[in-house]
Amino acid sequence: MEKNHLVILAKKPRLGYVKRRLAQDIGKVRALNFYRTNLFSLVRRMKRDNRWCTWLAITPNSALKVDSCWPKHVRRISQGGGDLGERMSGLVRKLPVGKIIIIGSDIPEITADLISRGFRSLSQANLIFGPARDGGYWLIGFDNRSRKLQVFSNVRWSTSHALGDTVYNIPPCARVAYLPKLDDIDTGVSFDLWRRRIAVHYNRLSCW
Repeated sequence: MEKNHLVILAKKPRLGYVKRRLAQDIGKVRALNFYRTNLFSLVRRMKRDNRWCTWLAITPNSALKVDSCWPKHVRRISQGGGDLGERMSGLVRKLPVGKIIIIGSDIPEITADLISRGFRSLSQANLIFGPARDGGYWLIGFDNRSRKLQVFSNVRWSTSHALGDTVYNIPPCARVAYLPKLDDIDTGVSFDLWRRRIAVHYNRLSCW
């Protein structure tokens, strides 16, 4: 029986190495704390769901076996070399047969419900995207047939063109689905907006 595979891309949580754009606005220490907290929270929430196998895809490769860096009791795999597209292509080729969803580790509002919707959509669609408001995407998913497609050629990563460039590479006969847009927390403005949304959420809960 084919399994669903959820891959979480993760950088080694190291000062000055993660969330560099965000660090320019809020400082390296706060940016690292945000990244590490979200990484551990995301892995904890995703790995306990038995609807998929959770994989933590790690960069740099040398950090793969540094246990102190990573959440416990989760499968770890190296991202490999190259740009983001080359690394994701390698992961898609490397993992066992089944549907694959790849997400980043720095989007706080990813939920198990969204991931479940993604896998369900791949029963009808060949590929699925979770668009980000900055023109990139927070999720990409493949059904078993589409895993052989070369969708990452000439993608302008870290720009507003990333999603459009990737979709451009998809054959016209392929079926594409989309999940809701989420915010990538890369600037002080997006960080503050996210904190306000969290505050509103908890204020509503406290009213019950």
